[in-house]
Amino acid sequence: MSLAPLFDAGPGTAGEQVQSVLQAVRRHLAMDVGFVSEFVSGRRVFRFTDGQASGHPITVGASDPLDKSFCYYVARGMMPELMHDAGEDPTALQLPVTHDLPVGAHLSVPLRHSDGTTYGSVCCFSFTPDRSLTTRDLGLLRLCADLVGTILQRERCAASEWEMRRARLNAVIEGGAIQIAYQPIYSLRDGRLKAFEALARFPDEPMRGPEAWFAEAAQFGLDEALEFLAAERALAAFAWLDPGLKLTVNLSPARIVSPRFPELFADAPLDRIVLELTEHAGVESYDWLRQALAPLRAQGLRLAIDDVGAGHSTFRHVLELSPEYIKLDMSLIRAIDRDTARRALAESITAYGRRTGCEVVAEGIETPAEFAALRDIGVTCAQGYLLGRPVAIEEAVRVPETALFPDEAA
Repeated sequence: MSLAPLFDAGPGTAGEQVQSVLQAVRRHLAMDVGFVSEFVSGRRVFRFTDGQASGHPITVGASDPLDKSFCYYVARGMMPELMHDAGEDPTALQLPVTHDLPVGAHLSVPLRHSDGTTYGSVCCFSFTPDRSLTTRDLGLLRLCADLVGTILQRERCAASEWEMRRARLNAVIEGGAIQIAYQPIYSLRDGRLKAFEALARFPDEPMRGPEAWFAEAAQFGLDEALEFLAAERALAAFAWLDPGLKLTVNLSPARIVSPRFPELFADAPLDRIVLELTEHAGVESYDWLRQALAPLRAQGLRLAIDDVGAGHSTFRHVLELSPEYIKLDMSLIRAIDRDTARRALAESITAYGRRTGCEVVAEGIETPAEFAALRDIGVTCAQGYLLGRPVAIEEAVRVPETALFPDEAA
């Protein structure tokens, strides 16, 4: 892997670290020029340079034939790593660069991989001879080369990991390796099955939740492709579900203003779809969002705001977008039967829903006590492990049409 894509010299980057090490050692040795080079396809490429002399050809990105460079002969043991005067070395005398720059004193240490192969060098030289240089100075340059090598190796590993993660995501997207699980949502008014929420499930390796997959996709600019793939897979459930059931599909705000958004639902039964706005990213413009949603909502699409109660942004979503459904965040549901603050907030949101005509859905219900508290508060719909786990579509079609609620079972 070439060093070229591994670095920029911005603050705190590996490139800045290498540049700082190179600058420090050059100044300490009182050399005119210092550089870190890489050997690529028979050429020596300058990746980092330091020095104030004008007119010399050693600049970042420049290159010359490897076998015409000091670095090549030092790495092969044909020239010493320390020369007080390059003009006194018979091999150096044969190289045009010795006279063209010119090169006086010269120190060079090869950069080697763990298997011993040479991939570059760290060099410093002056335009005039310098008899004051000692083996201690060469030792300092070796220490510098060790440090540069460590930084480079760390960056290679990081770059390799980065590419592996990108390739893994691309494999999921290109191979369509997303499974969809469907979790039932029940009405608390009559206990009947009302809808399913479509939830993306990813390969077993690495073991992590869907949110981590979507967050990683955003780092690589693959979030749109991944979200739309999951939504497309989710919509396939209409071929299986009872016509009286709705389907909740998750998308982030950025996807709704994408040109792909209306195409996603072109052949779907909009009056059976609840679009659940997730909080993968903030809303850049509510006007744009409303404009993108308006044509589909006019045809029957319903809107749900997810994670309400988890942060102030979701409350603004509710106020700006007037959804048909408000979904109480799982963190609000947990232990709500024992927590007066959670209960008070849930009661306030539920009262808002009644005043504005919104259905209020409590998600993540896991205990009978939580369920009883939420029904007492007045939420209109419920979902969670207590009532039904996410399952494959083949199992979802066998979910009971009427729930046996915990208090009824008792």
